Formats: sequence, C-alpha cells, structure tokens
Amino acid sequence: MRLAHAGRTVVDVFGNEASNEVSLELLNVFELTCGGSRVPVPLGAQRLLAFLGLAPVGVHRGAAAQQLWPDYSCPRAAANLRSALCQARRACRVPLIDCIGQRLRLSPTVRVDVLRIRDSARRIVDGLAPPSADSEALVEELTRELLPGWSDDWLHLDRERWNQMRLYALEGLAQRLLSAQRYLSALQAALAAAAIDPVRETAHRIIIEIHLSEGNQASAVRCYQHYDAYLQRELGVSPSPQLSDLLQGLPCLQRDQYRQQSRAARQTPVSAPDRLRWQTRGSRAGNEAAMFSPRSGQRRNDGQGRGW
Repeated sequence: MRLAHAGRTVVDVFGNEASNEVSLELLNVFELTCGGSRVPVPLGAQRLLAFLGLAPVGVHRGAAAQQLWPDYSCPRAAANLRSALCQARRACRVPLIDCIGQRLRLSPTVRVDVLRIRDSARRIVDGLAPPSADSEALVEELTRELLPGWSDDWLHLDRERWNQMRLYALEGLAQRLLSAQRYLSALQAALAAAAIDPVRETAHRIIIEIHLSEGNQASAVRCYQHYDAYLQRELGVSPSPQLSDLLQGLPCLQRDQYRQQSRAARQTPVSAPDRLRWQTRGSRAGNEAAMFSPRSGQRRNDGQGRGW
C-alpha cells in the first residue's frame, strides 16, 4: 500500500485518510508517537531525532555526525549518520527528517514537547501569560527532566538551558500566583523550583513569603532553618541578609541566630600568639592562687622571703 501526502493528511490508494500527527517526547523519556501509536526507534535514530528536536533551525550534516559520534573518525561518523537517517525513514510512514542540501532538520509536522513547553515558560518569564486556571498541569510539565540517563556531551548545554528556563518560569509563576493570593498553587510551583536546584535562594524566599502571607510564621521559620542548615552542611555558607530580613523581629529566629553566633564563636580558630597569651595569663592566675593558704587566707612563705 503506497501513501501519498496531501497537506497534513496521509491518503492511501483506497482514498482512506490516516492520521499523520507525529509527536516526539524528550522530557522524562524518549518516545515517538505516530498517529496515536508509539513507534519503536533504534538507538541511533533516537539520538539523531533528539539532536534535531533540540535544534529546530537545523544543523549541517558534518556537524551532526561529529557531535553525535565524537569518538569516531569522520568517515565512520558519517556512515553512522547515514544509518541513523535510514532507520528514521523506516520508523514512521510520515517523513521525520528534512534533508535540504547538506542541512538536516526535523520535519515541521513533528511536534516536540520540550519546544512547546519552553514556549509557554518563555511567555511566563516575559510576563506575557497570566496564571491559568490549570497551573498544576504546567507545573507538572516543568518538573520533567530532559532525557534523564543520557550522558551525551552534546546534551549538557541543552539540559542546562532547559533547567534554567524552567527554574525562572516556576519562580515567576509562583510569584504571580502569590500576588493573586492563590497560595496553594504558588507553593506547589515554588516547591517544584526548590527541588530542581536546592541551593538556589529565590525559590526558598518565595516559599517563606507564602507562609508569611498566610500567617504561618512557624512554617516560615522552619523553612528558613532547614535551608540554612542545608547550606551550612553542603557549602559552608549562610543565606543572604535579604532572606534573613524577611523574618526580622520573630523571637524564635532571634534565638536561632544567637545560637548560631555562639556556635561560630566557639568554632573560631585561635591564633598561636593569642593562645600563648591566654596560657600565660592562666598560669599567673594559678600561681597567685597557690600562694595563699586555703584555710587562713594568709600568704604562704617558703622561709626565704618568697611566697609559696
């Protein structure tokens, strides 16, 4: 049965229409879906489709071969690329890859989940999209990781871009939901951001602001203490003064800061001259105490005019 393309519809020789909607999922897991059915894809074609899915403008064939197979010679990498192209052509009845001269790009008919969600995140960061009623679905999408378990070098930069984009989007969404007094949704978004990067202070600040807005001072202080302890344990640093200022005036926080200052004072290293000075001072005090009788309080004498 031969299939002919007519716009976005695939028509077979009998005149029946077949769905040609193709989606490529790169978040949480690689998955290619064609016409609503999951399509098995060989590993070489998976890497090629993922690489092109993250480069919507396309890429030169030579650059694709070198980045996908950096440990191989140029002829061997080019052969691997040709093999992956053949595998991609056989994977789906709809063309997945467009070859334009020496450039390769994913076909416009293929919908890539990370590009769609990244566009939504960009609108939130730019302040163009108001918080939707279904913010939980967006938060869930932004918590997904980009191809977890893949260790390819070419993926590191794209993964970092995705992490930064979703962090800013989640924090921006949480802040706007807080302004709208949608505290639960705001808290879910801020907690999702804190889980992505636990040392990042912005998300923890928003969480504390949410607790304070609800009147939950104890929860705000506990969140601050947990974050402070985590930073001390992992990096040996403290939260910024801006974060501490949010809780100024709360008695429980003042007691905690006093304990921290006392602990820091005890742990401060003593220089050698100061240690010698204290030891000398202590020795003199001990000698003075020994020269007096514990019973009479009189100064003792060794018979030679010296106290002992």
